Order: sequence, then C-alpha cells, then structure tokens
Amino acid sequence: MKKELRDRYRRDRQLAYLPASWRHILDAAEFSGASTIASYLSYEFEPATEDINNEILRRGLTLVLPRLLPDNNLSWHIWNGSEKTLHKRGKIYEPTSQESIDPSAIDIVIVPALHINRSGYRLGQGGGSYDRALSNMKAWSVALIYPHEITSEPLPVEIHDQPVSAAATPDLIIRFARPIDG
Repeated sequence: MKKELRDRYRRDRQLAYLPASWRHILDAAEFSGASTIASYLSYEFEPATEDINNEILRRGLTLVLPRLLPDNNLSWHIWNGSEKTLHKRGKIYEPTSQESIDPSAIDIVIVPALHINRSGYRLGQGGGSYDRALSNMKAWSVALIYPHEITSEPLPVEIHDQPVSAAATPDLIIRFARPIDG
C-alpha cells in the first residue's frame, strides 16, 4: 500500500510543483538557541533546502547532512556548504567529510516527506532511514511539504514509523501535539 501511495504522491507533487522557499522556518522559536541543525540536500521536485542550508551557514550554525550507511541507517556529517565536498549517490548528494557528529548533539532535524497526516506521521521515500534516525534523536523535527501534502486521509503507519514534531509549508509551520511521557 505504501508503494502505491508513494507513486501517487510523487506524481501529484510533480504535477503541482511550483518553486517556493521554506526559509521562514528558521525564524521559528525552536531555532532560537539551536546550534547544530541537520538538514538534507533536496532534489527534483522536493521542497527546496538550498536557501535554508545557506542561511544556517550564514548564521554561523553547524550544519550537518546525512550519509546513508550500508544498513540504511544515517550518519551525520558536518558540511561547510562547498559542493566540492559532496559525493553523488543516485539522486542524492552526501557529504564526503569524515567529521561525523553524534545524533544527540543535533538540536533540530529538517526531514523530507511526501505526505504527512495530522498526527505527524510522514510518508517518506521508502528506505526507513529517517524513521531509524528519528527514533534515536531527541531533536525537534520538522518535515518540509507542499500545502496539499498534509492530509486527513489515513496513511499506513507501522511500528517503526516515527512522527515528526512539525510540518512546514512555504507559508506556515504546523506543530503536532505529543503525548506526555509518564
């Protein structure tokens, strides 16, 4: 079922694609006091991360990008913004830096998503890498989506799926309520 939804959402995204900026997320209260931000390098019709990443670096914050490990987990590597320090793997660019950072040092993680339900569960590209990463992080997480990609429609949620803290469209941030531990 997830595969069919991913195919549909990718087609919908391509058909509705309009360039936009998500830079406003950097003005969110959660970013004040944050020093290490995990992001990614968008491609094709994904919400653009270039201006976000450039602004993170301009503000003097530490920017880390994911590198896919053989077991589909992610390691996080400091990136200085130089395209010369990237390696292309399929459609994805990864940092070549050997300087990795412990996930517990990350304050905020910006994640990709194809669709998000109103509980904060996202449908990603299908590798499960971000769900594994989020399960080991305490960071505030925000997924970038287009306005039509937040849905009341049920999404299949499996035991390993991790909700994000918020979703951002080009115009707003939607924060999801979290159950209180205890």
